[in-house]
Amino acid sequence: MKRIFSVVFLIFLLVITSLPAYAAAATNIQIKVDGVVIPSEVDPEIRNTRTMVPLRVISENLGAKVNWSDSEVTLTRGDMQVILKLNSSTAVKNGKTVLLDVKPFIKNNRIIVPLRFLAETFGCNINYRNLTVTVDTEPLFIDGVKVTALQQDFHMTMGSVVNQIKGNANIEAIYNNFVDNKGSKVEAPSDPTWSVQYGTGQYDFLDQEGNSIKRFDIYSLSQSSPEAAPEVHIYDATENQWYLFNDAAKKSMYQFIDTATKNGFLTVISNSAP
Repeated sequence: MKRIFSVVFLIFLLVITSLPAYAAAATNIQIKVDGVVIPSEVDPEIRNTRTMVPLRVISENLGAKVNWSDSEVTLTRGDMQVILKLNSSTAVKNGKTVLLDVKPFIKNNRIIVPLRFLAETFGCNINYRNLTVTVDTEPLFIDGVKVTALQQDFHMTMGSVVNQIKGNANIEAIYNNFVDNKGSKVEAPSDPTWSVQYGTGQYDFLDQEGNSIKRFDIYSLSQSSPEAAPEVHIYDATENQWYLFNDAAKKSMYQFIDTATKNGFLTVISNSAP
């Protein structure tokens, strides 16, 4: 009888060890992007020795836009486009099919994907040490000078608010939003003051010493009709030139800033507003 039990137990062990390595959720794993711990409603977990993370929160902190339609997700950042499907072991990167180590799946209404795939797709370095996965993104360079922070200055009727945004991906996404949506040149408004022309922000891209490398000012000009949407202009201070902008690009920039704020990349430097 003991011999039969031993054989059965041995068979049980062999079956267990031969099953795929689907580890339980590792709730104590932290994800850091550019030195900042990224909060998430869903804890990272390990599957098949791969760190699995919620797609949207990590992708947005790597500067990518996320669009989910049915069971298909499209990520875009610059000239990179990635298409993933739930429960599929393949993805499409700029038209080429690539294999995934672990299939994307749903957990707590969030799409979960391999972190290394996301990081390497968008040119990031990734390391794992002491239960912390560190993702370092590439810094933005403007005219050969490294950008270390973006300073946002809101002028108000009474007082102002100055914020600094860090995180390379956040900074690059906001900079590209300015450059990609800069329209045709226009004449300077007759009275380009913050109060009259509804100035909505000054944005300085800073070097390591805190000097401005590039600056854009956003203005929403009032229209003759109250029902009409304000016409948006930007002023490129480096070029001393005015350009058309658009409301959609302005809102997109605010979305990038909201993401940076939510994930701990924004610091309030001063606030003199009442």
